Amino acid sequence: MKRILNIFTRINITAFVAVMLFSCENPDAVISQLASDDTLSGIVADSVVFYRSDSGIVKMELTTPRLIQTEGEEEVMEFPLGFVARMFNDDHSLATLFQADYGKSYGKSHLLEAIGNVMVENPGNQTLFSDKLYWYQDEKMLYTRSKVRIVTPDKQIEADSLMAKEDFSEYTLYSGNAVLDVDEEE
Repeated sequence: MKRILNIFTRINITAFVAVMLFSCENPDAVISQLASDDTLSGIVADSVVFYRSDSGIVKMELTTPRLIQTEGEEEVMEFPLGFVARMFNDDHSLATLFQADYGKSYGKSHLLEAIGNVMVENPGNQTLFSDKLYWYQDEKMLYTRSKVRIVTPDKQIEADSLMAKEDFSEYTLYSGNAVLDVDEEE
């Protein structure tokens, strides 16, 4: 009986060693595969607050329930559940509030595409509403070929498209109409 147990133990040890030798992969190949561009090309994060600063002064705060970042020819950050961006002046007062149901930011071109219930509000009591808007960050310009509505305390302007400075100091509307409050003098 002792001899059978000894043979059984040797067979098990031999089988275990054979399985271990033939089932192992080269760890360098596994590490190379994990570090390749195909496997580490994106990030998904929930409840994100993103800050952009200049010389220690916060210039922008962006919040989003979900961020998907992908890399390739151009880094793309996608906000599939919407975003709210607040731009600040040097004294940290709010300069612009920008929000939408969906957004996509293109890294190299510094373009932000906003879609769905887009709203841009500045402290000059001007609010822009649209379904789609492009923000060219380097040029500090807003652009849309979708219907747009600008509301101020004394007027409401609607148009088929818009090109504007991001602070609304200048804007051009195309195919528009306006409702203005006019003081009637007798």
